[in-house]
Amino acid sequence: MSNGYLIHNPAATYFLTLQVIDWVDVFSREIYRKEIINSLTYCRKEKGLILYAYVVMTNHLHIIVRAENENLTDVLRDFKKFTASQILRLIKAGPESRQDWMLKRFEFAARSHVRNSEYQFWTHENHAMEIHSPWFMKQKMDYLHNNPVKAGWVAEPWEWLYSSATNYCGKISLMEVDFAT
Repeated sequence: MSNGYLIHNPAATYFLTLQVIDWVDVFSREIYRKEIINSLTYCRKEKGLILYAYVVMTNHLHIIVRAENENLTDVLRDFKKFTASQILRLIKAGPESRQDWMLKRFEFAARSHVRNSEYQFWTHENHAMEIHSPWFMKQKMDYLHNNPVKAGWVAEPWEWLYSSATNYCGKISLMEVDFAT
């Protein structure tokens, strides 16, 4: 992993990409997207995560965040560990038509890293990019919110329910965000 995409400044705001191993399309199912939303909500309320923007895609999510207690690395570690265990539990409980394939994929990925247990759900990288200016914040927020449009799922960013674009347009949203100023 390159050092260029690590969290170096614990007090800074970051644009992050959290990716499922091998780009497995886990979040094509609503049940797993809801788990991400519930976990982000928990991290905001209980762990001091300041969430400015998010979008959940089929195999990754983009977030713009910082940590109230300057412990973003710890919060992300806990988020990824918890969501991985919850989503793996849901996959195993079924019904999931891709259950065998997904679990074998995650099991195979776990063999590549000594710090893994039985399965690896998330990649170890977060593709962290420090937000260094208001212009960069806007650029990343526009990129993030336009992901579902570019994927061809919706015509306008605020039409994708699993995105903070709904918050910024004053529409009904699944969770609160901390508005960027």
